[in-house]
Amino acid sequence: MAWYEKIIGDLSAKKQWREYRQRVHALPEPYRQTAAALERYLLNLGPTENTDGLIRMVSDLADLFEQAAAAQTPVRDLVGEDPVAFAEEFMANYGDGSWIGRERARLTRAIDEAARRQG
Repeated sequence: MAWYEKIIGDLSAKKQWREYRQRVHALPEPYRQTAAALERYLLNLGPTENTDGLIRMVSDLADLFEQAAAAQTPVRDLVGEDPVAFAEEFMANYGDGSWIGRERARLTRAIDEAARRQG
């Protein structure tokens, strides 16, 4: 890691983030609004501690919405009737880098251990 990256962070990731934001901003409505809503959800629950995973996830999100806009796919056809389920399935492709993923794994391990000790 270069000295300047220690001070200001990974410049490549910042550039990729800006490119992603420009791509989403260029989407026509309602794709832009839908992508922004999913982004907000994913950033709160997704792999935010893993910069590479986060950049890959939002880049894939932009790809998905650019393709849907080009094909004029209705947003409901894209995300389905349950946007939370869509977001959770989408996020699952990017590992357990989120705090909620770690807590889910911790809960599962604790219950497994308790059951193992019991029986």
